[in-house]
Amino acid sequence: MTLSLLFPVGSVRCASRQIGLFGDVAFSRSSRRAGAMRIVATLLVCLTMAAPVHAQRTAPTHAIIPAPQRVDLARTGSFTITDSTPVVIAANAGEEVERIGRRLATMLGPGAPRAPRRIAARAAVPPNAIQLVIDEDNDDAGAEGYQIDVRTGSVRISAREPAGLFYGVQTLRQLLPASVEHRAALSRTLTLPVGKIEDAPRYTWRGAMLDVARHFLPLDDVKRYVDVMALYKLNVLHLHLADDQGWRIEIMSRPNLTRHGGSTQVGGGPGGFYTQAQYTELVEYAQARNVMIVPEIDMPGHTNAALASYPELTCDGVAPPLYTGIRVGFSALCPSKESTYAFVEDIVRELAAITPGPYIHLGGDEVEKLTHTEYLRFIERVERIVRTEGKNMIGWGEIAPANLDPGTLVQHWRSDARASRDSAYLHAERGGMIILSPGNRTYLDMKYDANTILGLRWAGMISVEHAYSWEPATFLARVPERAVIGVEAPLWSETLEKRSDYEFLAFPRLIAIAELGWSQRNKRAWSDFRTRLAEHGPRLQAMGVNFYRSPEIPWK
Repeated sequence: MTLSLLFPVGSVRCASRQIGLFGDVAFSRSSRRAGAMRIVATLLVCLTMAAPVHAQRTAPTHAIIPAPQRVDLARTGSFTITDSTPVVIAANAGEEVERIGRRLATMLGPGAPRAPRRIAARAAVPPNAIQLVIDEDNDDAGAEGYQIDVRTGSVRISAREPAGLFYGVQTLRQLLPASVEHRAALSRTLTLPVGKIEDAPRYTWRGAMLDVARHFLPLDDVKRYVDVMALYKLNVLHLHLADDQGWRIEIMSRPNLTRHGGSTQVGGGPGGFYTQAQYTELVEYAQARNVMIVPEIDMPGHTNAALASYPELTCDGVAPPLYTGIRVGFSALCPSKESTYAFVEDIVRELAAITPGPYIHLGGDEVEKLTHTEYLRFIERVERIVRTEGKNMIGWGEIAPANLDPGTLVQHWRSDARASRDSAYLHAERGGMIILSPGNRTYLDMKYDANTILGLRWAGMISVEHAYSWEPATFLARVPERAVIGVEAPLWSETLEKRSDYEFLAFPRLIAIAELGWSQRNKRAWSDFRTRLAEHGPRLQAMGVNFYRSPEIPWK
């Protein structure tokens, strides 16, 4: 009989190391007896050492991610959900509340999509109902906060705004088994623990970025990414739509951008792009999940795809060849030509028309071909173009030395202290806001460890714990917390070719960033997070997510 049949795996490994000290020495009868006693003693020690490992796998009090402000769940008592459990909204509830209620009812019940039941203001709530309530007087909740009250005979989710109701439903969803992630074909009974939850986010900006320029990602795959973002209460999807390797958004006044500039990608693949109709479809899909789309057209650098499509954007009037490598810093729009600014006006005008959100990101990073003065003048002029179209500009940290409007957001991406002084601090001092995306903590394209096949390592390797264990409020010296609008995790795609690649590097680290952006500082602890995250393995699997099963997490 092998040891593994008698003892846990961890104790066998421990014992084998200890027993191995005896080697193949031939024992006498007495030494064999003593050796056997030592082996038994060693196994007992190893069993004791193994115990904490099993203790770590004990289910947490709850597995809600991000961690709410207040959770009070009873040890006994539950609310039972059956096929007849109604989802109830007010008779005068708006379209957004109707949509949230419909999605909840459909998730809970079998078969075709179901509509919530509307009831008059003074009508009695049906028994055993789940009620969604807009409470406009609840100022404590803010725009995205919510309360959940589960009793044995009723469930009430209330919020000041529909966004809060949506997030309350995501929390309710996480209290249910992973099977709810499948469209139910058969009847089933579900239970919710009795208790109360009160919650609201710490930061208003809780973002993720997808680089679809270096490798193109089809529309349905981006929608899948939005689905997972929404579950974990992320509310901004920043799309990096143009770079040296490809142009990914249709601009009707400049058709060669997609016809030629969008025809390839890193490695020489076929590329691709989104039509404006597809982009609008994505915007609407994301809005229904409380996610705002922020489009980025990087400039004046990272522009080879545009220069190859329209040679008048270069200073010498010669179009460069398409580029399929991963080098940076070699391309730039010509800052002294009016044709450059006419081009920018066309891009911003068309993007603004199809982007209901208030922001357009114009990059501004890693520019090596312009003088500092040329660069600053370019940034200031394109910022005015963006504001003319009724939008606020976002740019990477390098734009901060320009004379920027306080409404412009600076996205800090460098990890060193020098960058915090000459970029983020300058903008914060003028009253501007900062998005934190430090490369050594949030860049999801970095490898998890030395054995990770996908990804890069220039910013360091980022484990799940490393992505989780930092504090946004104190990350940048001299930048006050009031100047931090939130956090965002970029995923660059030099090494990523398909949806499963993107998901593998994003999850579960993006979930860690989601908690960083939502949960209050005193509600976060790595030991607690890793235990809660372990419970999400079956849910991610049920959603079809190709997540990395990090050895840091005691996966369920």
